[in-house]
Amino acid sequence: MLYWLSGLSEGGDLFNLFRYITFRAGAAFFTALIFGFIFGRPLINYLRRVQKKGQPIRDDGPEGHFVKAGTPTMGGILILSALFFSTLLWARLDNGYVWIVLLVTAGYAAIGFADDYAKVSKQNTKGVSGRKRMAMGMALALVASSWAMWLHPADLSGQVALPVFKDVLLNLWLLFIPFGMLVIVGSANAVNLTDGLDGLAIMPVMIAAGTLGVIAYTVGRVDFTDYLGVHHVPGTGEILIFVSALIGGGLGFLWYNAPPAAVFMGDTGSLALGGALGAIAVVTKHEIVLAIVGGLFVVEALSVIIQVAYFKRTGRRVFLMAPIHHHFEKKGWAEPQIVIRFWIISLILALIGLATLKLR
Repeated sequence: MLYWLSGLSEGGDLFNLFRYITFRAGAAFFTALIFGFIFGRPLINYLRRVQKKGQPIRDDGPEGHFVKAGTPTMGGILILSALFFSTLLWARLDNGYVWIVLLVTAGYAAIGFADDYAKVSKQNTKGVSGRKRMAMGMALALVASSWAMWLHPADLSGQVALPVFKDVLLNLWLLFIPFGMLVIVGSANAVNLTDGLDGLAIMPVMIAAGTLGVIAYTVGRVDFTDYLGVHHVPGTGEILIFVSALIGGGLGFLWYNAPPAAVFMGDTGSLALGGALGAIAVVTKHEIVLAIVGGLFVVEALSVIIQVAYFKRTGRRVFLMAPIHHHFEKKGWAEPQIVIRFWIISLILALIGLATLKLR
């Protein structure tokens, strides 16, 4: 919104700063961070009052989780409020890629909110049925993937780029739409499965988002893409402002979500943030790289798929409990130990993902 102030510039003055994505990204970060610090405690107090018993705890979950009974959920509202306020304030609102990511984020937030509300109001862990959630998520992903395919340059529309093999493009044509849907839906649900310990999901989300933000800024600049030999996607640089706002809002939330958590992110936050990562990957043409930088989320999702499939086939379990972070809990790892080690893994994967920009 404030980008319009650059029109008042005659060059070399204060208003000229608003032309620069990097300046607006930094401003978006601090705006979201301050928003989180200001409104975090009042929101948590409000959620405590209205939810009373907080998020219901699974009876078959790890024993250590029962002490968390009464902790309010829907803390994702704090992240998303800061994220949307800051993005709408600092991003160029004539950029279609920004609106795609905002649409996916808001849509999945609504799905997650409905699920959280059902759980809290009924005081059970079932929430909205998986089929309904999947149907609504697929519909959102269909719109986003189709829109992205329409906005992409003609030489990239319907194509899938490969990391390292930078001259290779796979032409999926209209099959790109279901491929993009798979990326967005898969990312949303993978992050949702990861959100099971205090602080476990939010830091890897910020790390993955930061990596994708750097990629978005890079592929949006023709001088950078020429140097690195990657495909140029004009306009994606504005995504860096969304990502900066996400990181600022995420840090504001982590202040209250650090063990022991004063509030849980809930599906409101995890589905929305996961969907956002998928949408950013689709619009920047780095869907495969998302599987690398978000490798932790992939492993969490695969652990559930493997556990369910193997149990149905044999009646036995591969892991003590799925998702895999609960397996390590059952093995006796302390919660902070799991969380910090998973953060380290996420950071390593992010650096590998960034390296694919230079590798050839």
